[in-house]
Amino acid sequence: MREVTVGVLSIAPSVGVAYGIEHGIFEEHGFDVNYEISSAGAAMLPAVSAGQVDFGVGNPLSVVTAVGQGLEMKIVAGYSNSLPEGEDVAGVVTRADSGIDTWADLEGKTTAINALKTLGDLTIMHLAEEDGADPQALEFSEMGFPDMPAQLERGNADAVWIPEPFLSSMLADDANKLVGYSFQETDPGMATMVTFTSGALAEEDPEMVAAFGEAMSEALTAAQEDQEGSRELLVEFLEISEEEAQNLVMEDLSGELNREQLMFMVDLAERYNFIEEAPSEGNLFLE
Repeated sequence: MREVTVGVLSIAPSVGVAYGIEHGIFEEHGFDVNYEISSAGAAMLPAVSAGQVDFGVGNPLSVVTAVGQGLEMKIVAGYSNSLPEGEDVAGVVTRADSGIDTWADLEGKTTAINALKTLGDLTIMHLAEEDGADPQALEFSEMGFPDMPAQLERGNADAVWIPEPFLSSMLADDANKLVGYSFQETDPGMATMVTFTSGALAEEDPEMVAAFGEAMSEALTAAQEDQEGSRELLVEFLEISEEEAQNLVMEDLSGELNREQLMFMVDLAERYNFIEEAPSEGNLFLE
């Protein structure tokens, strides 16, 4: 049995790893998996790069940025995706009386996001430009997701970019309204998180890394198909109520990688100067 540590974030889709452990899926593939919860994806990358954590689950843009800065990282499998239609897993919310109705209306306004130069501001800038605004005239401030509802109410931000489970509860308040779903409108079904490892581990033990990618894919497929079981695990994993676990909009869990979609994200990151030089497919993915 190969012992493996996976870094995850304390957010709903991470339950896919917990599901794979709970239901013995990783074990069937010869892996004894433990997970470590990280406060932010950016903090996880150095730990994976240094070999303190074998695999990480985080947003693909963080991996792209790290590779662009010279860290050797490899995307091993997919993990989660936003929903191609209907209600989505993250959106921009403003006050009902703010006068902000479109992405272009965010020009000259301050939008709170959890971290700068990640998928939140990238997708908002893209959509504002598509809407005819100057993407460089948008203002962004960093703020923790739990603080956003109160800060929006106090007027310390004009809008907030926020995921589940916070999004549903904010929209349940009539004083708030949705501007739009930034993932879905940028690229329906956009990858929100991927499974990655260090270039060193991928080179040292490519067979094990590929086998773990397959195990992760199987765990994610099983978790996606068993919505009831996944939501039951969320109660303990996120320390939320059963009602909250039942009501939140879950991302689509899948280990499948859409390279074309991910390279579109790379192009956007280069366009808006999130990265200096776009990494190639060969630098980003397992061969």
